Amino acid sequence: MKFKSIFILLNLTLFTFLAILVLSPLLAIDASFAGSFWRANWPFILFLALISVTFNVFYFINRRLFFLLEREDWPALTRYLEDRVIRGGRYSPRLVRLLANTYLVLSDSAAVMSLENKTAIAKPALVNANVMVFGAARILGKDISGAIRFFEVRKDAVKGGLGEWVRWYHGFALLLDSQFEKAAGEFSVLARVSKDGVITGLSSYFLNGAIAKALPERGPDLRDISSTGSERALKALPQPKDWDREATRLSAEIHAAVLSKYMKETGDWLYAQQ
Repeated sequence: MKFKSIFILLNLTLFTFLAILVLSPLLAIDASFAGSFWRANWPFILFLALISVTFNVFYFINRRLFFLLEREDWPALTRYLEDRVIRGGRYSPRLVRLLANTYLVLSDSAAVMSLENKTAIAKPALVNANVMVFGAARILGKDISGAIRFFEVRKDAVKGGLGEWVRWYHGFALLLDSQFEKAAGEFSVLARVSKDGVITGLSSYFLNGAIAKALPERGPDLRDISSTGSERALKALPQPKDWDREATRLSAEIHAAVLSKYMKETGDWLYAQQ
């Protein structure tokens, strides 16, 4: 659905609801009911009115942005966002993330890294907030040693589920750089303890395949860890449809372009074991 259509639909919904709240008491038989109803509910009516005003202001301020997104005019969107973020100095989380993603859509990894450097000066916290986009740009741009350093610095600073992804990408960058021992260390930990079924599955897949082949003397041990990890992944995502659901969810993230091939290979490998 187009942004303009969504805007009109939400406006109509809010207006209709407000009209019902304001006018329906007038239809009551007891005229005093209207006054008591409005006195009791005026905070809620005011709240809805403020939501309506805020929504309309937000839309009109950003209508050019919505128009370019709707048209998928990525070069024009890039110029628009650069005017607001880089030249205008508006380093907001939403705009920085959108600009970085737009650069990746255009396969301009160098521009993503340039944006990262500017963001690190203007608002350093936004670099960690967009760690996946900035890190994936290095991998997509074939700057593997840069990706290793980028993720290594942040793998203990970023917490929660995002932190596990940072560790996984660090291991993946090490693997791409043929640092198999270090990659095995990262993936072994994640295969054993990650709470994310996808991260566990991907780590187990690489341990069983590329890394075990590159380190034949550690092959049995790595395959044991991989087997443990695959069991954990299958417990979290017991059916192929569960894996496909997660793959679809991840595909909405532009940085996941790095993973698309391996998501399919890992899914095929995991469920062939059942």
